[in-house]
Amino acid sequence: MGEPRKRDELVGLAKEVASTVAKAHAAEVDRDARFPKESFDAIRRARLLSCLIPAEHGGDGSTIGDVAAMCTALGQGCASTGMIFAMHQIQIACVVRHGKTPRFAEYMRELARDQRLVASATTEEGIGGDVRNSSCAVDRNGDTFRLEKRAPVISYGDDADDILVTARRAPDAASSDQVIVLTRKSPAIVSDGAPRLEPGDVTLERTHGWDTLGMRGTASLGYHLRASGPVSDILPEPYADISAQTMLPFAHILWTSLWLGIATDAVNQARAYIRAEARKKPGTVPPGAFRLAEVVSDLHRMRGSVLTAAREYEEIMDDRDALSGPSFAVRMNDLKVASSRDLVSIVSQALSIVGIAGYKSDTKWSLGRHLRDAHGAPLMVANDRILGHNASLLLVAKDD
Repeated sequence: MGEPRKRDELVGLAKEVASTVAKAHAAEVDRDARFPKESFDAIRRARLLSCLIPAEHGGDGSTIGDVAAMCTALGQGCASTGMIFAMHQIQIACVVRHGKTPRFAEYMRELARDQRLVASATTEEGIGGDVRNSSCAVDRNGDTFRLEKRAPVISYGDDADDILVTARRAPDAASSDQVIVLTRKSPAIVSDGAPRLEPGDVTLERTHGWDTLGMRGTASLGYHLRASGPVSDILPEPYADISAQTMLPFAHILWTSLWLGIATDAVNQARAYIRAEARKKPGTVPPGAFRLAEVVSDLHRMRGSVLTAAREYEEIMDDRDALSGPSFAVRMNDLKVASSRDLVSIVSQALSIVGIAGYKSDTKWSLGRHLRDAHGAPLMVANDRILGHNASLLLVAKDD
């Protein structure tokens, strides 16, 4: 076990993966709607999947700010790669912050050693996208459990090693009385390289495809998930607490950090295009230069919002009362809504600067993938749903 690495080294590795691997395969990943295997082979070699895990369990003990910077870097190469990395780290954060048991300490060591990729199954058919309610339930029998879940979306489900699943605590529990269950798709690897079979089983039966405008490489198919395993693989804290204190803030901060990466790459393309145009006519200012100045200002504002949110969360992340309050939830929700809108606006402005060269798919200035990926942001979770939730929270939140 080596020394934990610092932010500069980790972000440098993420930038290298983005520029040398992710960007090279991004068009193919997008075209074929396939998992970005090459990127995650490189991410595993760099041991970036375990950066959030504490050093005593083999990770780097990174902060959310460190991971956010890595998501931004990866997003500049391939949005799907950055999004999968972000979603994985959200699940790891839930384990690190809420898995205070010997079983999950062991699991964190396995994650760091084997660089396991973790997905999540939170949405469910018949619930209407409300992740704070479940119809499926954990059925316990002594020291083991069984569950079934019809999930309309499990991103990168075919390629994940493990899946964290939300479900009701028991068949007779209320729909909002939920837990998170670790389900293991592939066996852990012991030191001699041989697989070690765990006392659990997961099957995924595909029910929906993934043919979308953007974020195609996340391979977010639908599945009928069936799982069994030891009850020690159930996180000990209620999902409601995990969601408020970890899942929601990590999701909104890491998603928006990824979106910042997409916006940054789009603006960089527009900047390079304007510079190329300027070189054609020395001494003149290209027509799009004014718009470039405007969109760079918008990008700086978006970056400031993301960095401020990450710093605020780091300052209060151990204050459970503050994290569970309505005011914090409103601010995190506002970050997601505003940043998703900013992303669409910034990429659209970059496209207007580059013009037809950015509209075409066969030029080096093409921004079609950026634009299609950007339009997924307001839909993931839908902004209207978030604003409706904020409207309820504002009725009880104290004035800022």
